[in-house]
Amino acid sequence: MPRYEGPENKIFEFSGETTPFEIFKEWNIKGAIAAKIGGRAADLHSKITGGGVLEPITPETSEGLDLIRHSTSHLMAQAITRLYPGAKFGVGPSIQDGFYYDVLFPKAITDDDLPVIEAEMKKLAGEKFRIERVEMTSPEALEKFADDQFKVELINDIGAPTVSLYGQGEFWDLCRGPHVPNTGYLKHFRLMSLAGAYWRGNEKNVMLTRIYGTAFADAESLAGYLNMMEEAKRRDHRKLGRELDLFSFQPEGPGFPFFHPKGMVIMNTLVDFWRKEHTKRGYSEIKTPLILDRELWQRSGHWDHYRENMYFTEIDERPYAIKPMNCPGGILVYKTSRKSYRELPLRMAELGIVHRHERSGVLHGLMRVRCFTQDDAHIYCTSDQIGAELKKVIDLDKYVYDVFGFQFSVELSTRPENSMGDPELWTLAEQKLQEILEETRTPYRINPGDGAFYGPKIDFHLRDSIGRTWQCGTVQLDFQLPEKFDMTYIGNDGAEHRPVMLHRTILGSLERFMGILVEHYAGAFPYWIAPVQARIIQVNPEHEDYALKIEDILKNMGVRVERDSRDEKLGKKIRDAQLEKVPYMLVVGAKEVESNSVSVRTRTGGDIGSRGIEELTAMLESEFKPEAMRQ
Repeated sequence: MPRYEGPENKIFEFSGETTPFEIFKEWNIKGAIAAKIGGRAADLHSKITGGGVLEPITPETSEGLDLIRHSTSHLMAQAITRLYPGAKFGVGPSIQDGFYYDVLFPKAITDDDLPVIEAEMKKLAGEKFRIERVEMTSPEALEKFADDQFKVELINDIGAPTVSLYGQGEFWDLCRGPHVPNTGYLKHFRLMSLAGAYWRGNEKNVMLTRIYGTAFADAESLAGYLNMMEEAKRRDHRKLGRELDLFSFQPEGPGFPFFHPKGMVIMNTLVDFWRKEHTKRGYSEIKTPLILDRELWQRSGHWDHYRENMYFTEIDERPYAIKPMNCPGGILVYKTSRKSYRELPLRMAELGIVHRHERSGVLHGLMRVRCFTQDDAHIYCTSDQIGAELKKVIDLDKYVYDVFGFQFSVELSTRPENSMGDPELWTLAEQKLQEILEETRTPYRINPGDGAFYGPKIDFHLRDSIGRTWQCGTVQLDFQLPEKFDMTYIGNDGAEHRPVMLHRTILGSLERFMGILVEHYAGAFPYWIAPVQARIIQVNPEHEDYALKIEDILKNMGVRVERDSRDEKLGKKIRDAQLEKVPYMLVVGAKEVESNSVSVRTRTGGDIGSRGIEELTAMLESEFKPEAMRQ
């Protein structure tokens, strides 16, 4: 007789067929919205005849939340079917923080239509439509969707004898599932925005309307997310970048950022900090060309695995490529001379400018650009040195993220489908990374199949001040490129050996990291990185000589200082400085001239009173101490 084993040693025996719903009812397990049968997700009412291990999927789990979001995307599609007869549907997956559906509408819609669709979704949820799964042959499915070019294309591409469909009321779609049992389970959702999306991501195909939404298991989680999104809008680096005059994008260079003087102060401060920390840790800096022969990229594997993201040109009738990554150039530097084991580990760092072809639809301020500076480094070492070098990289990551006030989580990304090289070397590399994470007591999770095409990697995901995560740092363990480029070193036995290569970034893209910082600090940068650290506000023109004297003193200290001598009221000058998020405002009037002092206001603390010149300089000098940087 078949039997199922469940949590808390629960056993269920049966004859014939049963469902997870019936078993959970027998076990008195409440709140399940789906099940895992032998580790595979399934509908709560799916028919089962064999035995095995059965687990409930509940809304508060990551699997449950993913299922709720995907089911809500179908609920949205059902609402659109009712409101816009003739609409055709592309794909509608769940994604991080929500879901989307790509739709070909019979007429254009705007953001104003989203509340109408949302209202219809709530109505349909209240009707508790049962969500059904049907298996049919591919010919039957082609006949059912004969007037839908998107479904016909997908069925033909799947190429399987049978396909599964899910339906609720009048809406049916191709889907693997599983889903919640009925639409009544879907209560806490919000439609967020519209965007254009080419069918299957190909700009040669028809443009569809992509509707983004989010859904949660409870009202409190939804409200918290919506509040975070409102805060994110306030912190949007594109908006603050304009207001603070940091950078811009021009129609003559879509996806290519233009940095203004204040933005370059931030960028250069980041670079100075980066160089100082790398010098302390034994890195040498190199610089490699932007354009290199196509043959190099064929040898490295980028031609086979990354060509669609590259730009190309021709020089003297020979094909060249603009580099999307710095690694091959760094390898050429390594190979300019024979290396001895005494020179290893060799740490070469490069602030390399790279270009990557990104579709216009995915460009997003500084977060997704076509040209950026990667804070790259490549470490060449012996097999015995891998562990020590990985630990040093992890230590550097932790230090840098602490300086900027970031918490972080770690993922170990394993071999992808399009990988190159010996699978046994991949297994060895993955085991080594896992071993180091455990030795350093670094909490991590496995991210299957997301490694680089040449090696597994450890990724660092930063959590910003409003709870969002950003993938920045990475360290990749690579046995493949040293083999492809025939890299060697002379060992202590006098023979040639193959080095191991570590690829790593800390900040990732400097441009993207700057965008993250803008949003993390809401434009109110810490003193050490602020483009303007102090602004002298003179009350009247007759105080100009004294204001100039203070300005000279601060500039000679290295303070980034401005002087506001405009013919405006004092209140307006102070408000403007606060809007521009200047850390210190130094008011100079008749009283301050007479007492050889300044009246100090801070961005966060308001008026903190009068300070003599020596007291002021001591206060500003203290801001440069490392402990003051750890905010």
